[in-house]
Amino acid sequence: MSDPERTAIDDDVREALLDRVNSPSATVGASVPDEVEIDGSAVDLSAFIVETRKVDAVPPALDRKVTAARESLRAERARRVERLESDPLDRETAEALADEVVGIDRALNALEGVRRPGFADEHHADTLAGHERWLAFVDQVR
Repeated sequence: MSDPERTAIDDDVREALLDRVNSPSATVGASVPDEVEIDGSAVDLSAFIVETRKVDAVPPALDRKVTAARESLRAERARRVERLESDPLDRETAEALADEVVGIDRALNALEGVRRPGFADEHHADTLAGHERWLAFVDQVR
């Protein structure tokens, strides 16, 4: 008798797992994995997320690191989804792979939330600078 956990998943199970990883609500309640393997190397993802959340605004050096991390995570997510779509997987492996994809998505969401000066911040800073220039001009005229 074969172990149902070790037999290859059928198309219905595969489709359900793919629906799960592609659902916009998949990351609700999910946590960022402590580590994720990217290109054969373990990355301490949880510590990186914590490090990036400590800063109020991302300095250029850290911004490059965050951008590179997001690109690597997106590529790794795509590789894992591809495996889930096409590799012959047993149920346990397929579910673990789906969990990993959801964890990567959660990490990507966290990295998207890292504060960068956006248009509103830049506009506010420009407005303040304009007011300061105007006040300096008024002071000179007096």
